[in-house]
Amino acid sequence: MIDRRGFSTAMGLGTGAAAVSLAGVQGARAASAAPRYGPTASAAAPAAHAAFPQVKQIRAGLLNVGYAELGPAHGPAVICLHGWPYDIHSYVDVAPTLAEAGYRVVVPYLRGHGTTRFLSGRTVRNAQQSAIALDVIALMDALKIEKAVLAGFDWGSRTADIIAALWPDRCKALVSVSGYLITNLEANLKPLSASAEHTWWYQYYFATERGRLAMEDKTLRHDLTRLVWETVSPTWDFDDATFERTAAAFDNPDYAAVVIHNYRWRLGLADGERRYDALEKRLATRPVIGVPTITLDPERDPFTAPGNGSSYRDRFTGAYEHRTLKGVGHNLPQEAPAAFAQAVVDVSRM
Repeated sequence: MIDRRGFSTAMGLGTGAAAVSLAGVQGARAASAAPRYGPTASAAAPAAHAAFPQVKQIRAGLLNVGYAELGPAHGPAVICLHGWPYDIHSYVDVAPTLAEAGYRVVVPYLRGHGTTRFLSGRTVRNAQQSAIALDVIALMDALKIEKAVLAGFDWGSRTADIIAALWPDRCKALVSVSGYLITNLEANLKPLSASAEHTWWYQYYFATERGRLAMEDKTLRHDLTRLVWETVSPTWDFDDATFERTAAAFDNPDYAAVVIHNYRWRLGLADGERRYDALEKRLATRPVIGVPTITLDPERDPFTAPGNGSSYRDRFTGAYEHRTLKGVGHNLPQEAPAAFAQAVVDVSRM
């Protein structure tokens, strides 16, 4: 889930709504014909796609990455990054919409998820933020993608934010759900309000041996992740099949190790690797992001901070727009695929 410091004043909701249609997305091939939308939006088209037509594999950096790819091979590239506890199916409706509009859309399983595997059994099952960002850079290199629009939520937002901040030459533009999520380890040591800490219950569970064992147990893991879905997306009426489709990605043999390390590392309870120290030092300075950006706040996500994006506005120095999506929870791309796809189209024109 999102970085806990970004939740320091959370529990407030965004306001306002404006109708969103897919007209702009469908007209993306002729960008000048695509309409622009204001700072608020509402959820649009319901889910329509059951699955991706194919999952491909490619060696990239430390991994053999599983990924879905839709759209023309020479179209402008968009990389969509999922969060926890989710998988590539958060974009099962976003990706075909963008592909039909002429974009080359790549949706990878992050390390420890789905069909993505470590190439070596000796590689540390590390999920610190800079390691995951380098995974995406390696994937772009393997796919010969020089520059892409990066779009994500949760772990995916953080990863996209890091690439936009540290490697802006690889990021054409950014769509970041919940704004600026780069983790500051020192700030993460400071306690939050009781209500905020309560929302992070699973993070503290994962800090214990009981939590680690629960993540390794398929039944307990299944029930825990489903509870998170229900809690952070209170208005999303998903069915059993939708959850089970994603839960299959949690059977990856490295899933528990990766998830546990991610949350323990954020709390300073697990070490990172020295190879990433220089990058983490740069990220600790909270670097600004200068690429064109649209930030999206889900109104019903318990992690959404009040202030309509004001708490992180100073981290974005380039062309910028903020939107609050009324009635939408944490898994924004799957709950409001049309609005998310529209943001990708719009930011690529900024």
